[in-house]
Formats: sequence, C-alpha cells, structure tokens
Amino acid sequence: MSVSITLIGGPTALIEIDGFRLLTDPTFDAPGAYQLPHVKLEKTIGPAMRPDAIGPVDAVLLSHDQHSDNLDNSGRDYLFKVKRVLTTEAGAKRLGGHVEGLAPWASARLDDGKGNILTITATPARHGPAGIEPLSGDVIGFVVSSSRKDTRPVYISGDTTWFDGVAEVARRFKCGVVLPFAGAAQTRGPFHLTMDTNDTIETARAFPDAMIVPLHTEGWAHFRQNSEDLRKTFDALGFGPRLRLLEPGVRTVIEAT
Repeated sequence: MSVSITLIGGPTALIEIDGFRLLTDPTFDAPGAYQLPHVKLEKTIGPAMRPDAIGPVDAVLLSHDQHSDNLDNSGRDYLFKVKRVLTTEAGAKRLGGHVEGLAPWASARLDDGKGNILTITATPARHGPAGIEPLSGDVIGFVVSSSRKDTRPVYISGDTTWFDGVAEVARRFKCGVVLPFAGAAQTRGPFHLTMDTNDTIETARAFPDAMIVPLHTEGWAHFRQNSEDLRKTFDALGFGPRLRLLEPGVRTVIEAT
C-alpha cells in the first residue's frame, strides 16, 4: 500500500488515500500568542501551505476543538468550507453546523460514488496523565480503513499520551501507517499532554510492522521534544528504519508492507 502525506504544520497534515483527501486538525494562522482560559500558547512557525493551496478535501479529522494548537482561528473558518468534519461529540455541539460528533469506536463512512469507501473510526485518546480529562476535555483519534483489500488501515492518534486506549487500537486494527501526535507538549505542570519519545516508541512496539510518521512535533513553544529527538531515540533502540519524518509542504509517499 502507499499513502501520501503532506505536513502543513504542527498537527495539520493532508492525507491522500485511495482517491480520498483528508485533513487533520487545521491550523493556518501566522505565528503569535494565543490566550486560553488557563494558559498562553505561542506559535513559532507558520503553515507551509495556505488553505486555498490545499485543494478540495473529503473530510477534516479534528481530534478536538478547544486548543489553538489543534484548531486556530483560520482553522475554524476552514471547517465550514469542507464537505464533512468529524470530531468529538462535545466538539460537534460547540461548533454546530455540519460538524459530526463521534464517540470512541463509533464510525462514519466516506463514499466516492465509484465503489471506494473509507470507514473512519474514532479512537480513544487521553490528553495527558490519568485524571487530566476535566482539564483537557474530550479528545479522539481516528483509524482510516479502506474498502480496498490492498490498503491497510491508517491510525492518527490525535493529542494523546500512551495509555490503554492506544494499546486497544493496536489490538483491533493492523495498521500499516501510524501518525502519533508527539512533541511532548507541556503547559500546566511537569507532565506531558502528547506523546514523548518513550510513548512514541511504545506505540511503534504496539504496531510492530507499521511505518511511524509523527505529527505535532514542531511549531509551538510548549513542545518540549522535536523530530530530531525522535530520530535519535528510534535509531538508538533499533526502530530507525520504521520512522519517517516529513518535510513541511512536501508531498511524501509512505510505503507500508
């Protein structure tokens, strides 16, 4: 199988699979500060592509809607220019319009009218350590499964650390490509809100023959680790051949057996 991925910045990537085009967590604003209720976030790198350069997409996969590093002002505007938006149930209520909410393990289908179908399954995510949920709010990831027999599922973790929910995704789906949201985000205290290098290695072990293509590693001041940290860790532990780092703005074909 092959999947094409274009990193736009932070958690935002265009995924092309079997004729469908999906966009993750849209963030298109320029660098600057974002004041949230309990913390200020600073964006340090702008997007590699503007929304009008992306072209049509079949759906936006939005892991959650409450944090600016996953959905900024331009991203909110973008949501209402696309056919479908899939996110958390709580997020769908807040955003309104045509946004669809999914609980973990619920699914939605995309049909191209030519016999090709994608099934999008929402997956559990925990945006930090156990007990963080009242502060972080609901988050989901996604598994994208194609009706084509030669295409293996693709897993997009969303903002999560390694926990039993991610392990359960690995038990249920034999994914060929895994996109962990890494970067070891840290805002409130001495704990991570997204995967660090250890979590990403655990994820690679759980999906033993998947290509690992990290997102959410650059572009914000609260990211404590980056793609180079992942490269060093994967190489040291013998996982290096399975790590694929993306260059922003470059369409990259990911081959998975």
